[in-house]
This record gives sequence, C-alpha cells and structure tokens, in this order.
Amino acid sequence: MSQWNDGVPRIGASLKEEARAPETKSGEGHASAHEVREAMDEFLSSFEEFKSANDERLGELERKLTADVIAEEKVERINRALDQQKKKLDELTLAAQRPDLGGRAECGHAEREHKRAFEGYVRKGEAQELRGLEAKALSMQSDPDGGYLVPAETERMIERIVSEVSPIRAIAGLRRIGAQSYKKPFSTGGAQTGWVGETEARPQTATPSLAEIEFPAMELYAMPAATPTLLDDAAVNIDQWLAEEVQTAFVEQEGAAFVNGDGVKKPRGFLDYDRVADGAWEWGKLGFIATGNEGGFPTSNPGDKLIDLVYAVKSGYRTNGRFVMNRTTQAAIRKFKDTEGNYLWQPALAAGQPPTLLNYPVTEAEDMPSVSADAPAVAFGDFRRGYLIVDRVGVRVLRDPYSAKPYVLFYTTKRVGGGVQNFEAIKFLQFSS
Repeated sequence: MSQWNDGVPRIGASLKEEARAPETKSGEGHASAHEVREAMDEFLSSFEEFKSANDERLGELERKLTADVIAEEKVERINRALDQQKKKLDELTLAAQRPDLGGRAECGHAEREHKRAFEGYVRKGEAQELRGLEAKALSMQSDPDGGYLVPAETERMIERIVSEVSPIRAIAGLRRIGAQSYKKPFSTGGAQTGWVGETEARPQTATPSLAEIEFPAMELYAMPAATPTLLDDAAVNIDQWLAEEVQTAFVEQEGAAFVNGDGVKKPRGFLDYDRVADGAWEWGKLGFIATGNEGGFPTSNPGDKLIDLVYAVKSGYRTNGRFVMNRTTQAAIRKFKDTEGNYLWQPALAAGQPPTLLNYPVTEAEDMPSVSADAPAVAFGDFRRGYLIVDRVGVRVLRDPYSAKPYVLFYTTKRVGGGVQNFEAIKFLQFSS
C-alpha cells in the first residue's frame, strides 16, 4: 500500500526500485504473475489516493476561488508517481507475457536445417551450407552481399517482441507482402444504387471511379555487436540474443515513423498528412476538432471537447475506437470529471489491459506531441481501419567480423512501410483557437 510523508506519495517498491530491472521468478526476462498482481493492486490503490487528493484540491478551489499551491503540488506529485507506476506495470506485464525464447518450437525438417545452417553462419561465419539452402529454395530475397534470411522461427520471435512493445503496431492494420510495395485501390465515386419497384425500369448505374494509394516498404536496420566469447558459448541461444538485441532499435524507429514519419526512406506517419477543421474535411486529409483555447483545454468543462472528438468520428468507426496520446497529455486528462463528478479517465481493471477514457481504451504513444499551441496532441478513431502497416516478409542478417574488431557486427534489416488508408477513421483534437 502507498504511504504518505509530508504530502508526498511513496508508491511502494516499484518507485524505489524503478531503475532496477524487475525481479524474475519464472526465468530471466520474465515476471511472475504474483509480481504483476502486486503492481496492479498498488497502482489501483494509488489512483484512489490521486482522486482523493484531486477532489480536495477542487474543493479548495471552489471555496477560495484560487488554487492552493500545496494542494496543486501534491496532486502533481501523485500524478507523476502514477505515470511511473503505470510504466513499471507495463514492463512487468510485458515481461510476464513474453514467450520463452530459449525453447525449441516444433518445426519441419526444412526449417530445422535452415536453423542449423544459420546458427553456423552467425557463430562461425560458415555461409556455404546456408547459401546452398537458399539457392535450393530459389529465394529472391536473399543476397550474400546483403545478408541471409533468418530462420522463420527467429523472424516470428522478432515480430512477436516488436508487436508487443510498439504501441501503433499493436493497434494498426497489418499486411504482409513479398513485393517492394503494396497498392490498395479505393473508390472515389462509387457505383450508384437506389430503390426501385418490382416492375420499374432499372436506370443504368455509373461506372465506379477508382484510384489507388501505395505503401512502399522501406528498409529498417539495426546493428547489434557480439564478442567472440558469446558466439562460442553453446549455452547462448542465438535466436533469443538476436531478437532481443534488435527489438529496441526496431521499436523506437518504427514508433517514431508511424506517428511522425515523412514517407522519405521511412513509413509515412499519420501526423504528416494535411489536417483541416472537421467541417471542411475531404478525402486525403485528416479532420480535427479545435479546443478553442490556444495551447490548452478550455478553462471550463474541458472534457466536453473530448466528447466532441469522439462524436466527430462516424459510428462505424467508434465501435473499435481508441484514444492515442503521450503520457504527459494523459496525466493532464486524468484530472477531468464529468458533470456528475465521475472521473473521465479510469485505470484498467486487469493487468495487460489499457486504461479507458470515456469508456474507450487509451494507447500511450510517446511520439505523439504534448499539449501546446496548434498541436494535435490527442487522436481518436479506429486505427486498425485507418492506418496500415506493411511488412515485407523476411528479416536479413549480414555478419561483419572486420569493421569493429574484435567485435562481430550483425547488420540486421527488415522492410516496413505504412500510411493512412482510410481518412474518415481518425480524427484529432487540436489545441488551437
């Protein structure tokens, strides 16, 4: 349970040990279910204390018509502590859900053969067997100068880890392709339809007018390094080591590109598209609702703007709608109440589930802008239908024992693209007048 000292919350061991990796009882890199439950209970308890402190602050504000400095500081400290606790809880939950990469998944003879040859290449640089296998498979994606395809099992490990950690990848639509790009046609005019009587003549319908949008797959790379000692150690699982080494680089680069990417040598992020006031919305642009206050929420009933944002999205997209914002913006919204005194933001009731805002899930994406003048700091919509991520099949590795001797570098690449595929499905709350 949280304890208080001079108005400052002490949120248990999770804050005291924030710099340390979570202890593991079920194996290295894994958190136990008990740890997750404890962290979840502590977080929910702290949120109740936050509500109590914030209610006290609002009461003082109503009585004195001015903010009490001590009360304001107390609420902000608890708010920051909640953010830190939530981050810790997310890390523990992810560690608990992570698969045991040390195990050997069942696979066919061809996969086992490829896996054995790939391990020989990574550990010792022996490429002859691997080259022969990929030539036999007539792989068009393999190039000795650009590296060799990792085994299918290793690719699945990398994809699973990246998908669990990357916030936008977890909620967006996904297509796997074998070509350089993905092209999607869409109707700009559409065929005419209507109602007719049983014996009435059927008027000729217009020919649909079609256009297409293209999502090229761009190259993303990471370059983990290993010592010869690590590679010679038979106890080290090479698949696990490679997957965990590249995940941070892949997740950080992807996360930034899916939000802010300009489409040049990287995916195009949804914030890179033109934005217009929702009343003037047209295909190819994303609509926004203005807060009416430059660089902030309205001073009275700020939650009403969030409701306006939700209902700016058509009902067909609201069903699977969710909010996307960064942690700072979420901390500000956490204080909002409705007219009946209920908090609009609510914590998840179970570990691994997102918090909710107006009963819609909230996705934290740290690459989203914070609240500032003209910033689209809050997004809402059906991201699975609105934003598309394109993955080209295959992750390649090129072994380089020369550039950084005595270390061995592994130039690891994958191809990924992305962009908005449905401009009706996503709207923004823009902090402008």
